[in-house]
Amino acid sequence: MKLTRRAAACGVLGATALGLFSPGVARAQAAWPERTVTIVVPFPAGGSTDTVARILAQRLSTDLGKPVVVENKAGAAGTIGAGAVARSRPDGYTLFFAPAGVYAMAPYLYQLPYDNDRAFAGIGLVASMPMFLAVSKELPARNLQEFVALARQGRRIVYANPGAGSSSHLATELLLQTAGIEVADVGYRGGAPAVQAIMTNEAQLIVMAASGVLPQMQSGDVRALAVTTRERSAFAPDVPTVAESGFPGFEVVEEIALLAPAGVPEALLKRINAAVAAAMNSPEVRASLQPLAVMPTVTPAEDFPAYFAAENAKWREVIRSRNIRLQ
Repeated sequence: MKLTRRAAACGVLGATALGLFSPGVARAQAAWPERTVTIVVPFPAGGSTDTVARILAQRLSTDLGKPVVVENKAGAAGTIGAGAVARSRPDGYTLFFAPAGVYAMAPYLYQLPYDNDRAFAGIGLVASMPMFLAVSKELPARNLQEFVALARQGRRIVYANPGAGSSSHLATELLLQTAGIEVADVGYRGGAPAVQAIMTNEAQLIVMAASGVLPQMQSGDVRALAVTTRERSAFAPDVPTVAESGFPGFEVVEEIALLAPAGVPEALLKRINAAVAAAMNSPEVRASLQPLAVMPTVTPAEDFPAYFAAENAKWREVIRSRNIRLQ
C-alpha cells in the first residue's frame, strides 16, 4: 500500500488531462508561494497538533515572505479535514497537518468519502512525540513487568481511553496484545479528563503522548513505567522503553506529517519539504517546541510512501486482530 501521485499513476497524458502541466500550475510551481498558503489542521484549535502547526506556520510566513495560515476543520477523528484537503487543488497552497491517527488508523475505523491510498502526496514527517505508559500512584507497580504481573493475577485495572480510535487508544491495544493481558477500557472525553482519572485512581493506566502527561509525570501525580519509543526519551531519560522492559521490538511514536492533495508535482513537494525542514530546525522553533515535548523530525518527501505503507499495515492489523469497532 502506498501513496500514489496522479502524475506518476497516469503518466504524462494523465497528468496533462489533470492540468498538472498547464501554464497556471507550472507558473505556481515555479514561483511558489505567490499568495497565502493554508495549513489545514483536522482538530479544534488549542490542541498539541494545532499548536505545533501554528508555530510552523508563523516561521514559514517569515521565511517565505507570504502568509501561511492555519485553518481548523475538525470532526470524525480528523477525516473531515482530510476530505477537504483531498478535494482541494493540487497547487501547493492547501496542505494537511495531521498525526498518523488520521491517515493510518482512521481509514480502518470509518467509512471515508475519499480514497486514503490515493488522495494525498506526502511532503514528509514533520515532528514526533514520545508516548508514555503511566499509571496511578495507588497501583503497586514500579515497572512494566510488575504491571503485567498484576494484570495476569486478575487485579482489576482500568485503562483510560481519551478517544475511540485515537493514537492513545490503539497504542494501548497494541501494548495489551504484545503483553498478552486484558484490562477494562473506559472512555473519556479527551486527554485531560483521561489523565485526571489516573491522578484520582478512577482509572489505573494510560498510554499518552508526552505533551498530555509529561507535566503530571514531573509533578509526581502519575507514575511513568515506560516510554513507547525505540530509545529512551530526552524528556524523561530515567524512564525505560517498553522494549527494554521485556517486550523487544515494541515501538509506537506519535508522529505528525505534512501532506498535500495528490497531484502536486514532485519538485514542488521537495521545495515545500525544504522550507519546512529549515523552519522546524531553526533555533526559535526548536525552543518553542521544547515545552510541548515535541521533536522536529522532518524526513524527505521521497521517504514518505514507504513510511505510509508500513504505518497503515501496522495499524490495520492491530484493528483487525483486536476486533476494534467504533460504536
